[in-house]
Amino acid sequence: MGVMNELINPGVVGSLERILAAASPGRRFPHLAGTAGQLDGLGLRGRTDLLSAAMLTDLPGDYPAAAAVFRRALKDPDFTGWMIWPVSESAATLALARRVPGDFEDCLSLLAELTPRLTGEFAIRRLLAADLDRALAVIQRWTTHPDWQVRRLASEGTRAYLPWAIRVPGLTARPAATLPILDALYRDPVEDVRRSVANHLNDLARHAPDQVVATAARWLAEPDANTARVVRHGLRTLVKNAHPGALELLGFAPASLAVTAPRLDRTVVELPGDLGFDFDVANTGPAEARIAVDYVVHYAKANGVLADKVFKLGIAVLGPGESRTFSKRHAFRQMTTRVHHPGDHALQPQVNGVRYPAAGFTVLT
Repeated sequence: MGVMNELINPGVVGSLERILAAASPGRRFPHLAGTAGQLDGLGLRGRTDLLSAAMLTDLPGDYPAAAAVFRRALKDPDFTGWMIWPVSESAATLALARRVPGDFEDCLSLLAELTPRLTGEFAIRRLLAADLDRALAVIQRWTTHPDWQVRRLASEGTRAYLPWAIRVPGLTARPAATLPILDALYRDPVEDVRRSVANHLNDLARHAPDQVVATAARWLAEPDANTARVVRHGLRTLVKNAHPGALELLGFAPASLAVTAPRLDRTVVELPGDLGFDFDVANTGPAEARIAVDYVVHYAKANGVLADKVFKLGIAVLGPGESRTFSKRHAFRQMTTRVHHPGDHALQPQVNGVRYPAAGFTVLT
């Protein structure tokens, strides 16, 4: 995260101070300028909060006046990049503080104006948490916006499990609330928008799997050239988790298969290291079989208990009697998102949601 933290650095602070001062003649931003020397040791979110708090001290105290400064700043092409995140957070803070009619909706409009410079998907979460229905009524209109980045914001900003963003309880409690947005965007002409829709659908699958499968089935009944790909990506977690409806919808019907235990290229992996493996899948039935081939790594936790994670390997169609070998190298590296512990592990094939015999190995740190 060190490199990510530097996305907001003293140079960014200096540029933001200059731009805001030019957008509000006669006003100085001393607290914002002072943050340039306070960034060390802070993560990206911490730096964002620091700049936002400083701006709130320097800016006019009411939302409309501050929003006017930000809109004038948009005339400067240098008003872009990661400096926008603290700006959007400041706007949300002011809009929510006054509870004056019109500020809430105008702040959403301002985030839509800012999002082509840097996505407003993080600040928008606070507005969603404050009044979900009121926010969604505005956001739904963005699905026909001429700027694809605003359309993407409609989907990305309302994801249940948006990375880096605060959770909005209403989005998990009411999974159907955002489906009208996805229905309007799954055939969007821009790949980035469709990718957001698929990721949004995949988020919903964590707590509303049957609703997600039903939605995907509706889309496949009225598809365009990209719908099948959107659905595959949106159902990826359900396929990994062997959800029967998702497997059936994607054509992975139960099949007569013979799957060998994995052949490992070593039984001991020293960190950092790799484990090579392969296994065979044979169609032993009389009909063609479409298969989703995954593999499961059973990781040893600190207490010695195994925790499994499914990884995609491939999709294939096997004729009657046909066999195919699947292989890969799996990396073991210490990461912030996964800490490896020494001990006994296992690797297991999974085909069309069914798990087959595993092979064990040991990880040494």
